[in-house]
Amino acid sequence: MTRLSVNLNKIALLRNARDSGLPSVTRAATIALHAGAAGITVHPRPDARHVRASDVRELALLLERHPEAEFNIEGNPFHNLMPIALETRPHQCTLVPDDADAVTSNSGWALPARAHELEPLVARLHAAGVRVSLFMDPAPETMRYAREIGADRVELYTESFARAPANPALLARYVESAHAARVAGLAVNAGHDLNLQNVAQFVEAAGPIAEVSIGHALIGDALEMGLDSAVRAYVAAIASGRRADTR
Repeated sequence: MTRLSVNLNKIALLRNARDSGLPSVTRAATIALHAGAAGITVHPRPDARHVRASDVRELALLLERHPEAEFNIEGNPFHNLMPIALETRPHQCTLVPDDADAVTSNSGWALPARAHELEPLVARLHAAGVRVSLFMDPAPETMRYAREIGADRVELYTESFARAPANPALLARYVESAHAARVAGLAVNAGHDLNLQNVAQFVEAAGPIAEVSIGHALIGDALEMGLDSAVRAYVAAIASGRRADTR
């Protein structure tokens, strides 16, 4: 089963435009979970321009009341991620090599070049009971290195696919990368610019995919559809791709 984790960064970004606390990040999380989301994702950044440490703590408490759902915190472990992750102990930490001033995540880890830096951090998260996923470009030859340093999963960085979903050679690269990861003993997540028009295609082609993390497109659709309806639409789209993958 491919699970949908809803990224709430854009809710927090809108909230931060005023000091009223609206819209509420925890209220958005509650709506998403009641609509069928299997988890919540946040990506706190050093400049706190959207999700803040206080949001992470409040969401961790909220997720305790939803034992069927998972909490995923993503970010750069060399910036501000490790202290809040070790404090709140989410189900999963997705390690992302984004620069402090990056608008959004824009590349995967360079492995094996940075393996020696990441391995002790993976071990620290495991010691805290946290599953570790590494944000990776679609490069099949690198997947085994993620496993060698102890990662449990990889999250395939899907922006290239989302920009050219009709490119068969590019999609094949993702399919090959997902297969290489599973052969190495890793589960496969996916995220970045997936939307209602392409998520089913990706899940069908590259599956089995454990989790897709979607924020920007889903929140954009929610402006027209409402958050409850948008989450339900994404759950249905993912399910259609999953059914096709099992045929």
